[in-house]
Amino acid sequence: MSEIYIEMQRKGAYLKVTAIDADTAEEATAMGPVNDPEGVKRLAVLKLKNKLGLNPARKPPSSGRGTLV
Repeated sequence: MSEIYIEMQRKGAYLKVTAIDADTAEEATAMGPVNDPEGVKRLAVLKLKNKLGLNPARKPPSSGRGTLV
């Protein structure tokens, strides 16, 4: 992963943050309180990393019983 572009939009009492990967143009969005912009930004970046498969702490879904197909 190279650069991540961050877009922040205020929507009343909420902040919408979009994280965009520069290489793939994949994006992830998070919303949260306007008084915690860094927390919302961290969440958007984490969601993007999960989407790109770059978060080693995240386990892949199991293929055992109870899995929906």
